[in-house]
Order: sequence, then C-alpha cells, then structure tokens
Amino acid sequence: MNLGNLLRIAHAFDASFFFTIASYVKLSEAHSDTSGASGHVPLYQFPSVEEFRLPQGCSLVGVEITDDAIELPRFRHPLRAAYVFGAERMSLSHETVAACEFVVKIPTRFSINVGMAGAIVLYDRLISLGGYPARPLMPGASEEPPPLHHWGAPVFRARD
Repeated sequence: MNLGNLLRIAHAFDASFFFTIASYVKLSEAHSDTSGASGHVPLYQFPSVEEFRLPQGCSLVGVEITDDAIELPRFRHPLRAAYVFGAERMSLSHETVAACEFVVKIPTRFSINVGMAGAIVLYDRLISLGGYPARPLMPGASEEPPPLHHWGAPVFRARD
C-alpha cells in the first residue's frame, strides 16, 4: 500500500521518474495507486546502492531522521533532485546515506508513514521552488494575489 501511495504522490507532484534500490517492485501490486502513475512515471529499479545511477547533475537527497540531517523547513531544494526514503519501519542504509549529497529530516516528534513523508517533502519542494510569493503576514490570503506568470514568445531586439 505504501508503494502505491508514494507512487501516486510522485505522479501528483509531477515527478520525472520513480526508483527503488534493493527492492523488487511489481506495479500491479501497488493497489493504492489509483492515479495510474505506472503508465505516466518511469520506474527504475536498481539491485544495489553500488549500481544506482542518477541523471547527470541530479542531486540525491536522503530523507532520514539523523542528528546531523537538515530540517526540511531550513533546506533549499536543488533544482534537479531525486529523493530517497527508507522502507517502512527501516532506516536508509549507511551506503545509501553516504551516496546522498544532502540528508533532510521532517521535524516531527516521531517517525511517520513513508507515503506521508513523501507528500510532505514534495509539497515543501513545490512551495519553495514553484514560484509562489512569500506568505501574507496576516492570517488568510492576501487580498490581491500577484498575477500568474505566463511564458510568452521570445523578445527580439534590434541591434544598434
């Protein structure tokens, strides 16, 4: 159930791919994936940390409760990042943590479900990198939100 939930969350937040390390996954058994993510998000399965590969320029971010992990609200997400979570009731292996460029933790009083952790991390990434303005100082929404940005055609300027 957690796999399907995490896969559905990755799909909802427009992930480019999904991967597993040292775990065989049958997407047909991911019953909680009600979004059909398996038809939209490529799945890469690596037999071990040593065989794990990321696209060039992509940072691996581990999500783990450790004393030296960066608290998520204080973390600036890399533009090109992949996030790795431990299995339910298990931590990331020492080899996986060593492969991470960054390790972050969600500041909770105790460990939470891996699907929930995935949703929190990807939502944090969305609000911090998604072009949203700073939140209003007063409760509620600001009266006039800034206009949405729309990409236009290239601007051509004549050279002098």
